[in-house]
Amino acid sequence: MSNVECRMSNAQSEWLTALNRAPAEEVKAFAEGLLPELEPHGLQVLGNRTGLVMLPGQDTAQGAYFHLGEILVSEARVKLGDAEGYTVCLGRNLEQALAVAILDAAMLGGLHSELIETFVNQQKADQEAADVRLLRQVEATRVEMETF
Repeated sequence: MSNVECRMSNAQSEWLTALNRAPAEEVKAFAEGLLPELEPHGLQVLGNRTGLVMLPGQDTAQGAYFHLGEILVSEARVKLGDAEGYTVCLGRNLEQALAVAILDAAMLGGLHSELIETFVNQQKADQEAADVRLLRQVEATRVEMETF
């Protein structure tokens, strides 16, 4: 989709993962609340589009790589001051992609980073709790073959 060169830190990768996994409406509402304070820094939308990307897979037996098929993604790129924010989200939600890219640029530019970090940490905690609930549900259905 994009030929944008991307070098990101582990921290950036973590916050982008958390924001992309978070409920879209919560991310959009949070970003919208910050917009009045971010706009004076020169917010520019450089790109916001949907497209298809190939979903790679790997054969577990022989290790051969293959493509499972195409998936629909939304991509957004913004500039906020000197910082550029970028994201790719699964699905066709241009507003979510734009919100995540804005928050990414704000974090990279050091604008309201403490507030954004608090939001990201809350999303991570919610996601970890949901993962634990799901694992417990899966574990409850485990069948011990030796007991048959």
